Amino acid sequence: MNKLTKFSTRKRSYYLQVFVCILLITMSVGGVFAQNNQYTVVLDAGHGGRDPGNIGLKKYIEKDIALRVVLKVGKILAKNPNIKVIYTRKTDVFVNLWKRGSIANKANADLFVSIHCNGHHTQVSGTETFALALRGNKKNFEIAKKENSVILYEKDYKKRYKGFDPNSPESVLGVTMQMEDYLDQSILLAAIIQKDFTYKLKRRNRGVKQASFVVLHQTFMPSVLIEMGFISNYNEGKYLNSKAGQQKMASSIARGISKYLNQEALNTVQETVPELKTPALKQEIFKDVIFKVQIAAGKRKLALKKYNFNGLRNVRREKIGKLYKYYYGNTSNYESVKMAQKEAKAKGYSNAFIVAYKNGEKVSVSKIIENSK
Repeated sequence: MNKLTKFSTRKRSYYLQVFVCILLITMSVGGVFAQNNQYTVVLDAGHGGRDPGNIGLKKYIEKDIALRVVLKVGKILAKNPNIKVIYTRKTDVFVNLWKRGSIANKANADLFVSIHCNGHHTQVSGTETFALALRGNKKNFEIAKKENSVILYEKDYKKRYKGFDPNSPESVLGVTMQMEDYLDQSILLAAIIQKDFTYKLKRRNRGVKQASFVVLHQTFMPSVLIEMGFISNYNEGKYLNSKAGQQKMASSIARGISKYLNQEALNTVQETVPELKTPALKQEIFKDVIFKVQIAAGKRKLALKKYNFNGLRNVRREKIGKLYKYYYGNTSNYESVKMAQKEAKAKGYSNAFIVAYKNGEKVSVSKIIENSK
């Protein structure tokens, strides 16, 4: 074999290896994730323009701090090519509360995050994150009252927010069933953000709460309102007004949003399921239990054809929230579903995992197995 032939052979071999690597990488992400892992996050800097929000010690101004933090959060999130960031405002302008929600709804956003600073006549401190309350909440009324008073700056606010009195703890705009559907997700996002504030930044934790914020009421997606701390507190105000403090708060919020998207949308949290070594258990038919293999999830509705799923046949699709989840296999036999998982992984779905349903409700696979033992 001459040198030219050897070179050509090596070159073909090299390109073949590159092709195989690319193919395996493409398959390993499960196809659906690769095409649909796109999320829109709307970031809302509280107040603005003629509405300064809270004014703290040394004339720390809420609208300015909130805007600086929001822009930093957006800059961090935008580094992820799968996240699209939209702002309700990027400059010092006044934006109506209904308009903020409208921006998110028109964008069909996956998340709405409104960022604020607290204020009080005492030296109280700490962070708190709110989801929408489904009814008037007297306990958290004072904070909501301050934020909702923004509507008084708006023209025709009585017509726009008919039936809502910002000065009444009993008054709350009608909450639709769709908003209720997003409440659990909003509370989960709030909890993730608060946990990061508390354990990573060591900020005082005032907890996850619910209140009747108009700005949250206007959105049809998981939504939270963050109070980063009290600019009326000497130390906290100084921290929030500093570049270092704002960068830390922004990084924490961005981490929380990213973690939420990974947990909820990508659904990568999997159980550690014990292996069944007893032949009798392997062949057991679990009464009232259906095992499935989740192979992917995405926002796009795919036709259930084998070419969309790397050759897998009989894939089932379910819509949960905004996502379509795709399952392979449907059996009461644990050994059978393990085989289905093995087949799915062989087709490139390396993250395929087993889920279980009992009488139509999702249950822990581990508990089903342990109870059988």
